Amino acid sequence: MKKMKAVFFTMLAVAALSVFLIQSGVSAQQPADQAKKQQQPKQAAAKPLVQAPDTVTPAPKMAFFPCSQCHAAMPANKTERALAFHTEIALKHMPAGWCFNCHDEKNRDKLKLANGDLIDYNDSAKLCGQCHGATLKEWQDGVHGKRTGMWNGKKVYENCLTCHDQHQPAFKAIKPLPAPEKPEKIIYKNKK
Repeated sequence: MKKMKAVFFTMLAVAALSVFLIQSGVSAQQPADQAKKQQQPKQAAAKPLVQAPDTVTPAPKMAFFPCSQCHAAMPANKTERALAFHTEIALKHMPAGWCFNCHDEKNRDKLKLANGDLIDYNDSAKLCGQCHGATLKEWQDGVHGKRTGMWNGKKVYENCLTCHDQHQPAFKAIKPLPAPEKPEKIIYKNKK
């Protein structure tokens, strides 16, 4: 009788374990170590190395925005040429660059990523980062560009276009200041 009870409870335990494994998605063919891995609770996904900013300042106001107020009725002209209307724009950003490398030809109020996704002008860092990946990481880490806020709290990042002209992003050369004087040459008011 004791032997029958032991066999019965063993069979009951095996059946319960089988139901548990089936519900967990473990098949009978899987080795025991894989079954153990699937039974362990899943850990939360690791935080990405580069954290997105809490807030990004909006793109600076543009004189002719939204672009669709004029361009909605105009067909897109993909021919590279000197611009007849936007004469203040001198495209010196990239070799063989043209408007539609960044601007969407159908919706001029949006920027276009390389994969075809459309983004707002306020998200220009995503567009800039496609070619300037190292600089984007530095911007996200707070090394490049201006960032304000708390070390471990909310941060506000300046948009790429706050400092850079999107059509001519390189800064003009700055004349360096003279070297500082050696301390022994400095005459202090208190000393004579």
